[in-house]
Amino acid sequence: MENNGVKSVSGSKQKTHLRELSINCDRWYAIARSTEVQTAPVAAKIWNRAIVLFRDSAGKINALEDRCPHRQVKLSHGKIKGDLIECAYHGWRLNTSGECAEVDYLAENQKLPNCKIRSYPIKEQNGFIWLFPGDATQALKIDLLDLPEWEHLNYIATVSVIDCQAHYSFLIENLMDMYHGHLHEDLQAWANPVLDTLTEDEHQVTVRYQAQSYYKIDKIWSISQLFFKSLRKLHPEPLEVSYVYPHWVSTLGSDFKIYCLVCPVSETATRAYLIHFTSLNAFWRLHKLPVWFRKFIKDSCFGAAQKLLDGLVRQDVLMIEEEQQAFLHNSERKSYELNRALASVERLIRSQAENG
Repeated sequence: MENNGVKSVSGSKQKTHLRELSINCDRWYAIARSTEVQTAPVAAKIWNRAIVLFRDSAGKINALEDRCPHRQVKLSHGKIKGDLIECAYHGWRLNTSGECAEVDYLAENQKLPNCKIRSYPIKEQNGFIWLFPGDATQALKIDLLDLPEWEHLNYIATVSVIDCQAHYSFLIENLMDMYHGHLHEDLQAWANPVLDTLTEDEHQVTVRYQAQSYYKIDKIWSISQLFFKSLRKLHPEPLEVSYVYPHWVSTLGSDFKIYCLVCPVSETATRAYLIHFTSLNAFWRLHKLPVWFRKFIKDSCFGAAQKLLDGLVRQDVLMIEEEQQAFLHNSERKSYELNRALASVERLIRSQAENG
C-alpha cells in the first residue's frame, strides 16, 4: 500500500525507493528540439503525460494534452488548420487553450461542446522546446536552464539523443560519477579523475574532480585530435559536473562544455538531450572575421563530434538499462558505492520529488 510517496509495510513507514521516486513537475523540461516540430503535430511524453506539440499560423509553439475530448483519441494523429489543431477522427478543431472551437457538422440548433483539455506553459529557447508540466501559475517564477553557448559564435555544438528504458536516477548517477570512464575506453575525453570538492544545496550538487584531458584545443590543427587518437596527449585539466535539478552540466578545462537536458518519460523510461560544445575561444584571429563567416563556420561544423558522442551514449545506455533490469528483477539487492557524490545526488532527487 502506498500513500503520498511513502510505503506502509506491516504498519511501519518505509521510504519510497530511489528508483521509484517521481519528479518535481514545477520545473522546465526540454521535451523536444525546435527542429522536431515543423508543420505537423508531434507527440511527446513527460512523466506519463501524453503531450501534443504544434505551431500556430505565426510559428509559435503550443502544447496540449494529446487527446481529443470527443472520443479521447490522440490529437497528434491530426493536422494543423491555421491556429487550430484538428482531430483526425471526426475533424473537431481545438484552439491553443484546449477549447473546442469548430465542428463542421454542428447543427444550427447546437452549441459547441463545452469541453476543454489541458494546455501547458511552453517556451522555445536555445534550439529546444521547454515544457512546464506542473502548476502553471508557478511557471513564470521558475527559470529554465540557459545554454548561452548555443547562439555564441565561438562554440561548435553536437547533439545526441539519449533514449533509455530506465528510471532517470540511473542516468543522473551515470553522469555525475566520473569514475565510469573505464567503460568508454577510446571514446572518453578524460582520465584519472580524483574527487576534489563536493558542494550541495536544495537545487544543485556540484562535484569538482582533478583529472587529465586527452584534448587541448589551442591551435587550428589541434581540432584534428577529435578524429585522430594518435594526436591526443594527456594533460591536467579540472573537471566539474553539476546536477542542476533536473538537468546536468559539465565543464572540462576551457575547451569543452556539455549539458544533458533530462526529460523523464515514466518510472522506467527516460529521454534526454546531450549537448556537447567545443570552444573556439583560443583562436583569437577567428574573432576578427566577419560575423557572417563565423556563423557559417559554426553552422557548417554542427555535429562535428557526432560519432564520438553517439558512441558514448550507446555504451552508457547499455549499462543504465542493465541496472534498471537488475532492480526490477530484485529491488532488495544491495548495491555498494564508493563515490560520495552519489549520496548527495540521491538526497537532491528525493527532496525535489517530495517537494514536487
